[in-house]
Amino acid sequence: MANWSAENATRAYLRALKMGKTGKEPDVAEFISALAAGNNAQLMVVACADTAGSTALSLVAAASQTGGRVVCILGAAESVAESRKALGRYADSVDFLVGDAETSLRNDDRCRGADFVLIDFRIKDHKRVFKAAEDEAAARGGRGLVVGYNALRKGSWLSENKTEFLPIGDGLVIVTVGSRGGRRKSRWVVKVDKWTGEEHVFRITSPFLQIGA
Repeated sequence: MANWSAENATRAYLRALKMGKTGKEPDVAEFISALAAGNNAQLMVVACADTAGSTALSLVAAASQTGGRVVCILGAAESVAESRKALGRYADSVDFLVGDAETSLRNDDRCRGADFVLIDFRIKDHKRVFKAAEDEAAARGGRGLVVGYNALRKGSWLSENKTEFLPIGDGLVIVTVGSRGGRRKSRWVVKVDKWTGEEHVFRITSPFLQIGA
């Protein structure tokens, strides 16, 4: 990943807002979009427990800003048609892959080199899937982010890498692979109220945002 780009993060965040709020916790999708775009992710992989929805859209928004690609791993073939319907006109921006998430992350060429991996913790054996994403990032000697959502539904989480937990929506677990460490830094994000048009500027302070800084 390249240096953090506040401009990319803000634009992806706003684009995610415009693309529609389809999930129960839309702020999660918007945050994920800003996180991926801000870190200039080039290959984003999302492993869904069922139909792709707002989280996949968040990566599409990020990819439109960074020029990256999005791969969506689904566990069943019938989920592809449902996901395409859910994503609407943005479905063509996603490369759908059907199969076991752990196996796909370790062996499928379309997932190799992913620098941003997003995992639904509702997936069976989600810890093994998460570990596979970490292993692949470490094996290629690069740096990346592995993010788990719906984390509160599965209890606590431990990782050998730097781990952050954010109580957003049903919980986000964010693991930095290949982090260089250092003091915490602040990043600014702008949110626009869709009803009033008012801009809200807020700051995120967390070590996982230091990738490439």
